[in-house]
Amino acid sequence: MGFSAKQVQTLRRELDGRHVRTRKADGRELSYIEGWYAISEANRIFGFDGWNRETLESRCVLARENRGSVYTAKVRITVRARGTTIIREGHGTGESRAASPGDVHDVALKAAETDATKRALATFGRPFGLELYRKEKGPVLQDQPSSTTSPPTQPRLGSHPDDTTPLPRPSHFYGRRHQNTMTAILRRDQAEEKETVAQPLPISADAVIPTKIDKSQLAIAEHKRLRDKTQLKFVALQPCLVCGRQPSDPHHLRFAQPRAIGLKVSDEFTVPLCRVHHRQLHQAGDERAWWENLQIDALRTASDLWEKTHPSSARSSLV
Repeated sequence: MGFSAKQVQTLRRELDGRHVRTRKADGRELSYIEGWYAISEANRIFGFDGWNRETLESRCVLARENRGSVYTAKVRITVRARGTTIIREGHGTGESRAASPGDVHDVALKAAETDATKRALATFGRPFGLELYRKEKGPVLQDQPSSTTSPPTQPRLGSHPDDTTPLPRPSHFYGRRHQNTMTAILRRDQAEEKETVAQPLPISADAVIPTKIDKSQLAIAEHKRLRDKTQLKFVALQPCLVCGRQPSDPHHLRFAQPRAIGLKVSDEFTVPLCRVHHRQLHQAGDERAWWENLQIDALRTASDLWEKTHPSSARSSLV
């Protein structure tokens, strides 16, 4: 158990020289990797949830007011790899100079923790800059190949050098050349269609274009449902058929026409009812029986009211 074969291969790979930085310190040139890069490599190799960092100790060893401070820190790195827990520790120092005392201590402490983290991670292998801690550094970086050996092959575009899964070669079927060819084919087909499409027949001035289908003229005819706001206002001005109160609500007789989803019966089948009897009627189960118990011919009354406002279209027979 432990690291996988892919992780071992990654930990043996040399550090890419593009991520190495240098600085002057005490007359010497020091090489290092930045803290964010070390943490990013740990996330890539071990997994975002496969490792954690813990600061065991931090101590201020030198403090000069408004001039600078020096901190030391001890950090523990814990890596979980396939049921095995691997623990490494590292020490680091940090020094800072800032205008305010708070910034002096804060920056120095962070620098010490970052230095200790990089030293602890360096014990896992070369990708974390292990070779940078050698006193005599040779050409150990990837971008510094030896003159006697051939330069390393560059990875394919879009792949990482640690990714051992081969990527399929890009297909020319979806390439730019095929796309341009398809564009030309589509344009040619469109031009041919324009030439072969028949011209629409001219419309004479006497022709009548129906804007709406009259379903009452079909083989299986449907009942017309007329809408007339004037009729509804006229019915609302009439007294209630039961008690004679005013004003009234225009009630649509639901049994006058077959039911339809979301559609009321025609406005010609409306009668006046006060709010009390209107609510009572809707609470009743059988509307036709409700009117028969009151001995009121609601259909006849609705026909008479419709005839007053529409004398030319009055029905000759009731449904």
